[in-house]
Amino acid sequence: MTQRSEALDPTDYEAAKRMVQSADPAVRRRVAEHPETRPELLYYLAADAAAEVRRAIATNTGTPRQADLLLVKDRELSVRGAVARKIAKLLPDLTADQASQIERMTLECLDTLARDQATEIRCILAEALKDLPGAPHALINGLARDVELSVCAPVLEHSPILTEEDLLDIIMMGPVAGTMSAIARRRTVSPALADAIARADDEAAVTALLGNPSAQIREETLDRILDQAPRHEPWHAPLVRRPRLPARAMARLASFVADNLLKVLQERPDLDPSAARALADAVRERVGKRGTDGRGRPVLDIGEDEPAGREEPAERPADRARRLNKEGKLTEKLVEGALDEGDRAFVLAALAELSTVPLPIVDRIIGTHAARAVTALVWRAGLSMRFARQVQLRVAQIPPKTALNARDGVAYPMSDDEMRWQLEFFGIEGKD
Repeated sequence: MTQRSEALDPTDYEAAKRMVQSADPAVRRRVAEHPETRPELLYYLAADAAAEVRRAIATNTGTPRQADLLLVKDRELSVRGAVARKIAKLLPDLTADQASQIERMTLECLDTLARDQATEIRCILAEALKDLPGAPHALINGLARDVELSVCAPVLEHSPILTEEDLLDIIMMGPVAGTMSAIARRRTVSPALADAIARADDEAAVTALLGNPSAQIREETLDRILDQAPRHEPWHAPLVRRPRLPARAMARLASFVADNLLKVLQERPDLDPSAARALADAVRERVGKRGTDGRGRPVLDIGEDEPAGREEPAERPADRARRLNKEGKLTEKLVEGALDEGDRAFVLAALAELSTVPLPIVDRIIGTHAARAVTALVWRAGLSMRFARQVQLRVAQIPPKTALNARDGVAYPMSDDEMRWQLEFFGIEGKD
């Protein structure tokens, strides 16, 4: 019995050589899984007919990388999964003094796994690499652009390797549903990223962005979100609880959030005197527009007896612009007045109405901060170049040095054909 045990000892090289020739896969597996098995025997067993043996080789940390290169292309999903987990765990341990050939082989294994047809394999890799600060940029960037949410989301949300440029490019390319929410949940969301997410017309992503206390949201971006917030109820609670909320934003929220959230807003610990006054004014205006019932409570819905000629309190900027345009009152002077009052939402709605360009595309053009595109939009709206200059500076936030000036004091600096060409980039047919 003792002789038989010694004969099957995988640490004995001669015994191990006999064992890998055994007809019993259980015997061959003992060699495959033993941490002291010689590399050449592990390489030999990487092509074994039994999946259980190849899976043991895939799990063994002593397996030479040449064998792993075979296993990452194995026909069995479980074998490829095992080697994926092992290789990913080995990556942080690679040091500069290791042989460059081994490092290249490790990266080649990872690259092959990242292109595996099985979503499960790519998902294993993404989960293993999502937090690693030393993961290869090309590999992480590729996983971040995967067509399966289960693969790309962990990397998009957690990987420190992805740059702001990577993430902005992914957003611009129109990622699969759910990926922008993953980006919005990142530990660090820059102002540029927050702006791109806010412009993407993705309710779930903006909800995640607002719920991320570390996301850096510029006041201009917050204004854009507030313009659309009345139509997006999931945004209301995270907006009300948003840290460092400007007083003007609190007042705007007070005009449309539900009464329970209005109470949360009024009880915020960071209300300074000016914010408290602005909020109180907004609440009084809201109650005044609604009226009260017999017990002094606000009336939530305005009935048929509403006095004639009184504007609906919830009239949206786009509805107002459409109404004024039909009445022939949507003039440049009126829009300029809205610009002077800081009513950005109405200025955008007016530009959309006058140019017959959908509001999301108008918002996208403004968001490019491109002087030529913004100028072409105002031209299409039939407004003056003087006003186009103001839109460049005050709405699109284009620096004065790069904003376009009028030619000869009044004329547009581009030809009509040039401005049509600018608009074609956004799928807009040129103005006749």
